[in-house]
Amino acid sequence: MVTRERPRPLRRRPTVSVVVPCYNYGRYLPACVQSILTQEGVDVDVLIVDDASPDGSVEVARTIAADPRVQVIEHVVNQGHLATYNEGLAKATGDYLVLLSADDLLTPGSLARATALLEAHPEVGFVYGFSAAFNDRTPTPRTRATSWTIWTGAQWLRENCGRATNPVSTPEVVMRASVMHDLKGYDSRVPHAADFLLWLRAAARAHVGRVNGVDQAFYRVHGANMHVQEYGGMIRDITERHTVFEILFAEEGDRVEPVRHLHTAARAALARTALSLACRAYEFNDSGDELPERLAALAESIDAEARGSRLWRRYERNVRRGRRPERPPWLRRLADRVDRRVRWGWWRWRGIRV
Repeated sequence: MVTRERPRPLRRRPTVSVVVPCYNYGRYLPACVQSILTQEGVDVDVLIVDDASPDGSVEVARTIAADPRVQVIEHVVNQGHLATYNEGLAKATGDYLVLLSADDLLTPGSLARATALLEAHPEVGFVYGFSAAFNDRTPTPRTRATSWTIWTGAQWLRENCGRATNPVSTPEVVMRASVMHDLKGYDSRVPHAADFLLWLRAAARAHVGRVNGVDQAFYRVHGANMHVQEYGGMIRDITERHTVFEILFAEEGDRVEPVRHLHTAARAALARTALSLACRAYEFNDSGDELPERLAALAESIDAEARGSRLWRRYERNVRRGRRPERPPWLRRLADRVDRRVRWGWWRWRGIRV
């Protein structure tokens, strides 16, 4: 079941604890923490956890901690990102918890908008929204919520298991503290997809909410090579998402029983993703010789029925034809832009990725 309703104002000032993990992001810390401390309508406290940054981040954090709402944990030895996240979240004491990377920002009014939904709907375990990407200059944010969407946990699992994609960026999530403490944080078995597993496990325990029509956070893009991410990086990404679903359905027991049939759908969706990338690599002739074969093998290992699918037949036709002449770079850029725009628009509107 999915409902959509008008936003309602906060009736009290809830407490929100924001954990800010930091590794070599000292230059971004002041703006990040300022975006938290200036939130209206809520009482905030900030816990900066510096993971033994060699860039002087901890000195910046100590200066910021002159504000009594800010505390700092200093690691002498680097412990890694998930251990850092979990330490901070375990020590947080607010009614609601946020994990905000030191290079990201909250938009004005973000916490009040999210906690208003959580206060109005005690059955909701976490709230997310749209997180706008930026590089150096932040765009003007949308700050007027148009509606709230509330999914039952089972319905949100249906939406996302069937697509096997993560629709949530981390910076805009506000989670009920009782749910986070029950989950005990991020799972180190999936270091690159631990957030996705966390959202799925939370949905197995509670309903899920989304604030619509507004920018809830700013997510900093550091100029990663999208070509490498799309192909080579996607093998790791698909593999970890597969592990996420194996863990979810193996360990959540009765919580996921109503949607257990979606385990098969998740495997099929991941196999389709791998095969689509394999076909694309052939058709645009823009990857290493072995990569399409590795993607096809990955698809078959995840879902044995992938071999008889329409995508598999398309992949086999590409294998028979061999490498095509290299397409003009502008054609690939155009195809990527159209694909991203369609997916981005759907995600921004509905909060679910396609």
